[in-house]
Amino acid sequence: MLPFLKKMRESRRPFCTALVAAAGSSSRMGGVNKLLEPLDGIPVLVRTLTSLQSSQRVDEIVVATREEDLVEISQLCRTYGISKCTKVIRGGDSRVHSVLLAALEASPEASLLAVQDGARPLATPELIDRVIAAARRCGAAAPAVPVKDTVKVVRDGGAVAQTLVRESLRAVQTPQVFEADLLKAALQSAVDKGTAVTDDCSAVEQLGKVVFLVEGDEANIKITTPIDLTLAEAILQARENGI
Repeated sequence: MLPFLKKMRESRRPFCTALVAAAGSSSRMGGVNKLLEPLDGIPVLVRTLTSLQSSQRVDEIVVATREEDLVEISQLCRTYGISKCTKVIRGGDSRVHSVLLAALEASPEASLLAVQDGARPLATPELIDRVIAAARRCGAAAPAVPVKDTVKVVRDGGAVAQTLVRESLRAVQTPQVFEADLLKAALQSAVDKGTAVTDDCSAVEQLGKVVFLVEGDEANIKITTPIDLTLAEAILQARENGI
């Protein structure tokens, strides 16, 4: 009876495709591709893909990357057993364009799309599953953590214009998960209008839709500069030591 009930639950679970944004220029990494840099001996992007592979709610992975990295990333997926990765495609001229191209390559079965930064290698499968579950309920969800520092708005020249109320601020992470049709419409609108959006939530918000935030993970950092690799190494070691 229990296997039957499990099968019934799985049959009702929405098909989710993870779209991995991996076409950036790594401009702040001193001329190296941060996604291919080793993190405790394993490339950053592979760690990201491994978490998606281990997620119980991700059914498929589509990676959007630079043209010169297509072959190498495809090979890495084979080497590390990322069997959920069905396609590695060439990204676009911007992040929003890359994610749109990946979304258009997702399986027709996909009712949810989870957008993950290729440079967030420490997102746990549990976090990924939690955000997907939230998006299933509300249509659009993302993980976020409270902002620790005081944030100020500045004018040209560095003069402070405003100090924001820290208690109401959140730093948003990925994966950001949406109903498939909603995300495609939001990304297409942003591309058509040439709108500069810093994340996929912003594109959806510009359609007037509400995005709900769930508890994120402070360890879910994005690799942007060389010091982030050092920090990520320390986080991995702490996890291994049960800290």
